[in-house]
Amino acid sequence: MNTPKDVQYLKQAITLSQRSVTQGGYPVGALLVLDNKVLGEGISDGKQQCDATSHAEIDAIRNASRSIQKRNLTGATLYTSYEPCLMCFSASFWAYIHKIVYAIRKESSPQNFNEGTHDIAKINMHNRRTIELVHMKELEQEAISVITAWKKKP
Repeated sequence: MNTPKDVQYLKQAITLSQRSVTQGGYPVGALLVLDNKVLGEGISDGKQQCDATSHAEIDAIRNASRSIQKRNLTGATLYTSYEPCLMCFSASFWAYIHKIVYAIRKESSPQNFNEGTHDIAKINMHNRRTIELVHMKELEQEAISVITAWKKKP
């Protein structure tokens, strides 16, 4: 069940996706929360960084780990405006993130950013430790509007 905090934090991730666009990145934003404290935020700025791994989720994980000086983020929740790709899902697993809440399912996107036909829910079922995956479809259109506006930019 979604909590008011889940809604609040996912809206923050959507706001970060707008900031990413403003800064010349892709329309994806993420943040990591532990005990109702934002540990790290991330935007998708791989082009600017010349780094294919600089996705919003990876950026948020890196910033959160730096803020607490630990790589283990046990108990943390990752909020992201877009369903994570395999790389970001795997990084979440290795960081011991217990829950991922996202707004846009890759199938719902006006432009499929995730390559391939993978299904993180199926992959998750076969991991030795599963991550709780929550799609908050009530915020999907709000997050899609950021992508739609981004696609219209010259």
